[in-house]
Amino acid sequence: MTYTIAEPCVDVLDKACIEECPVDCIYEGERMLYIHPDECVDCGACEPVCPVEAIYYEDDVPDQWKEYTKANADFFDEIGSPGGAAKIGKIHSDVPLVAALPPQAE
Repeated sequence: MTYTIAEPCVDVLDKACIEECPVDCIYEGERMLYIHPDECVDCGACEPVCPVEAIYYEDDVPDQWKEYTKANADFFDEIGSPGGAAKIGKIHSDVPLVAALPPQAE
């Protein structure tokens, strides 16, 4: 099991979760943040600091955002497991689900 970042993060990118993550497993895409499912240690430090309540334990993701669990994993198909987000910085792409969304924040 792991944590998942869902649709409320799209176009917000607050990054408070990145600062709280002790294992640096939250990566920045073009329009949202993604949690690497193989690097996450399920500590839950990220969840309470998210200002838009976009982070959920995998089993607790609301039904309307269930597809984001797969989207978080799919984001890493091309980059694999770099062993920490700080090493690679922002990744200028998103999964198709996120890229296809209209702008979410003003």
